[in-house]
Amino acid sequence: MFKKTTLAASVLLAIAAQPVLATNGMAPTGLDPLQQSMGGASAGYAANTMSMATNPAAASFVEDGYDIGAEVFKPSRSATFKGTAFGAPADATADGNGDELFLIPNAGYKRSLKGGLSVGITAYGNGGMNTAYDGGVPFGTAYFSGTPGSTGIDLKQLFIAPTASYKVNENVAVGASLNMVYQRFEAEGLGAFSGFSSVPANLTDKGGDSSTGVGASVGIQGKVTDKLSAGLAYRSKTKMGKFEKYSGLFPNGGEFNVPAATTLGIAYKATPQTTVAADIEQIEYSKIAAMGNAPGTPLPFGSANGPGFGWDDQTVYKLGVKHQLNEGLALMAGYNYGKSPISSDETTLNVLAPGITEKHASLGFEKKLTPKSKLVGSYVHAFKKTVTGNATVPPPGPLPLDAYDLKMDQDIIGLGYSVEF
Repeated sequence: MFKKTTLAASVLLAIAAQPVLATNGMAPTGLDPLQQSMGGASAGYAANTMSMATNPAAASFVEDGYDIGAEVFKPSRSATFKGTAFGAPADATADGNGDELFLIPNAGYKRSLKGGLSVGITAYGNGGMNTAYDGGVPFGTAYFSGTPGSTGIDLKQLFIAPTASYKVNENVAVGASLNMVYQRFEAEGLGAFSGFSSVPANLTDKGGDSSTGVGASVGIQGKVTDKLSAGLAYRSKTKMGKFEKYSGLFPNGGEFNVPAATTLGIAYKATPQTTVAADIEQIEYSKIAAMGNAPGTPLPFGSANGPGFGWDDQTVYKLGVKHQLNEGLALMAGYNYGKSPISSDETTLNVLAPGITEKHASLGFEKKLTPKSKLVGSYVHAFKKTVTGNATVPPPGPLPLDAYDLKMDQDIIGLGYSVEF
């Protein structure tokens, strides 16, 4: 048990070193290659130890063992300044792909104890955002950085979640996780906004800063019939320590909390070889000041309840199918949809955080290596999405909040290794 826990901790350290850019807003579509293969559907489907990360009650129904995995994530993002709408001779497009590839590991471990109790731990990147405009971002007649220069942000979130689940009876279990969260942030090239900051010295180019916080997840999962299972999970809002180095950027002196999320899911054994799973998830971005407050809030950046990115809450629909082709091989496919939390009247600040992709299709396989071990592979494509800024001419004063067209698409390839004890 100690060796397996050490393995999970090692993967945790690897996660902490990696930047992440997610796809349902700033959240992953799934938390490991198996979930990714099935569109992220996992609240009612106890597939492996990583299912505990979505629904802690799944610990009572997955086999004892561990899972490790990693994904290579390749986003493509750009922003076009709508210059002609404001009297400039031409539009100008900025490429945000200064950083192209990202490695995202995950790990899970679970052990059954006596008396219907199961315990485990999961570690995963819960989300984040990265943009790197090496050539700068046009901002009226100047740039985001004030003068030509690199612009971008790097935000990453790591969850470490010790979990316990209790089997009420043979068909129903309840569970809870303690979410220990670490996040890191860095921004550069935002000098043009210094006049709108409460602490201009702590707005940009301060290097990396980190914060920690503790939250919780609770869940229930059960077998409704021999063929149908269902689950409901809730992750609380996590209040994080402040990014002191960026007290002039985020509201309340550098506050950036993690939003709450609620997920309802089912899994149905359509045939002895085929399982269909589906989830609905609600992510409460609007209740986090740094994310939900409108960029046009008439207060300086960093002030009490000051401006944020203006994201709406997001409802995500997840659907997956797993078919056992033969004794040693299963094939999977999935679809994931969540309307972009970014609207057409708030594109300027979201040049830094263009979490706009909506439609995701996925494929995967699960290959049995031995009676107790499996290899899982996944591929996800997030289809290109464009949010077109309204380009509203503002009254005398700052540039409009909707002066850019944002574009993004993504590809993710994952590989995982699963062992049952």
